[in-house]
Amino acid sequence: MIRVVLADDQELVRSGFAMILDAQPDIEVVGEAADGAEAVALVRSLAPDVALLDVRMPRVDGLAAARTICASTATKVVMLTTFDSDDYVYDALYAGASGFLLKDVRRDDLVHAVRVVVAGDSLLAPSVTRRLIADLTRNRPRSGPPAALDVLTARERETLVLLARGLTNAEIAAALTVSEHTVKTHVSNTLTKLNLRDRAQAVITAYESGLITPTNQ
Repeated sequence: MIRVVLADDQELVRSGFAMILDAQPDIEVVGEAADGAEAVALVRSLAPDVALLDVRMPRVDGLAAARTICASTATKVVMLTTFDSDDYVYDALYAGASGFLLKDVRRDDLVHAVRVVVAGDSLLAPSVTRRLIADLTRNRPRSGPPAALDVLTARERETLVLLARGLTNAEIAAALTVSEHTVKTHVSNTLTKLNLRDRAQAVITAYESGLITPTNQ
């Protein structure tokens, strides 16, 4: 059973998402929070598999909560946001969040997202995600020196480029003419060598290092 904590200061949003998720045979909402502080406390006490966090909440916002949760627990974090206004979602991804969902997400996409992050993947396939990361990396300075990608093999670099473009494992396998199992190995090796939490951070690293840019994707 996949255990989920929901955090949003709008009760209707929380209850709506909870109804959708609880209707699934393999998902259970074990806690609901109205702000980031409550979310962190629930995650620490309940140890859910996934925390869905609204970016904008009172007391402690979703970004601060994501940093704490990602740094101190094994719970996967997915941010709830609106593309036009929540530019600092980039910071949440960099802090370790596995991706984000728009607040008007479709029912099936919400359920899929929870299952995807629990499986160790990230919400990177939708074009809006690539667009967001590309936009934010284009319009803000790098937070530090680019990652040293020379530790990667040529095939791992190719995998990272395709991953950053939003391709799924199956699509990467087709592009490289290898099996999906091989792709998973390349992705795992890349994350380990670059000391990255998940695929979301790998995408950001690809942009920050200059391996891929908004104009060459």
